[in-house]
Amino acid sequence: MSRFIEGEHRHQTTLFPELLDDYISEDNAVRVIEAFVGELDLFELGFSSAQPKVTGRPAYHPATMLKLSIYGYLNRVQSSRRLEREAQRNVELMWLMNRLKPDFKTIADFRKNNGNGIKGACRQFVMICKRLNLFADSLVAIDGSRFKAVNNRDRNYTKAKVKRRIEAINKSLDRYLDQLESFDRQEQQLPKTKTAHINKQIDSLKRQMKGVQAIEAVIDSAPAKQISLTDPDARAMSTNARSSGTVGYNVQTAVDTRHHLIVAHDVSTAMGDRKQLTHMSSKPESQRGLRTLR
Repeated sequence: MSRFIEGEHRHQTTLFPELLDDYISEDNAVRVIEAFVGELDLFELGFSSAQPKVTGRPAYHPATMLKLSIYGYLNRVQSSRRLEREAQRNVELMWLMNRLKPDFKTIADFRKNNGNGIKGACRQFVMICKRLNLFADSLVAIDGSRFKAVNNRDRNYTKAKVKRRIEAINKSLDRYLDQLESFDRQEQQLPKTKTAHINKQIDSLKRQMKGVQAIEAVIDSAPAKQISLTDPDARAMSTNARSSGTVGYNVQTAVDTRHHLIVAHDVSTAMGDRKQLTHMSSKPESQRGLRTLR
């Protein structure tokens, strides 16, 4: 007989199959998510797909997708691909979603197309916390975080970066032109492949110069005198890291110090946190007798 604790055999059959509900404890957070989403008026919050169309392929109910999004937020699972995998193997999600397994594209499209509805659900949660007096006589701490955008730093332009880029292109052009002139003075015949390569590089640099000059012409009228080509709303921001910074957003969050619940949040393109204090403390969600701590 083994001296170790032994588990059940994988192929052991039972007279009555076990209930999925038996695997979820009574105080599990997924039961709270189920109850919370079940009481929401999704159509009123802005989920247009809450009323299905008469024709076409049936879609996932927005309540199901919202439960999945909330679960991912609570458990720090942000990627739509990771959420897809969790729905296939996570017992809690099997219970919460009735064993439905949406793919990552469906999950990503739901979050992209229902931003206002998700914000409305977050507001409803804050209102429930207020009715339960979870924010009563509490301090609210406000802080900002830098969230990286899709926009790469090389595709973000300021006046200084435009100037440096023009100087770098001019230096490259001068180098290639000097090579051609040097061979001309020495009366040497350049190989055709070398000549074709230099001319190709010169043409490429000229096209880059036109693009940078077009940005230079309008950058003074751009918001914050910055232009981001991939994500127009993103801004170059300094961070505490050793790198020069990141291109993204300044996300301001107000959290009560007693229960660590998020009272309010806002996304800003301002680089400094100090100027956001007044704005965040004056938001209706941050007030109601709460004292603010920075």
